[in-house]
Amino acid sequence: MEEKELTFEEKLARLEEIVEKMNKGNAPLDEMLSLYEEAQKLIKEETETLDNAKAKINEFSK
Repeated sequence: MEEKELTFEEKLARLEEIVEKMNKGNAPLDEMLSLYEEAQKLIKEETETLDNAKAKINEFSK
């Protein structure tokens, strides 16, 4: 089964969920590490999306 690509907003919401869960600090270490890895992946993807949007905006404003 193919996994659907999350939208920017869905990724941001997932990051917020991860931060909330990690801030509670009651998850086992292996789950915390897994959440951290997922968050890092999402941050990288979101940064790329924002960088691409910024480049397009700069292109239009020339």
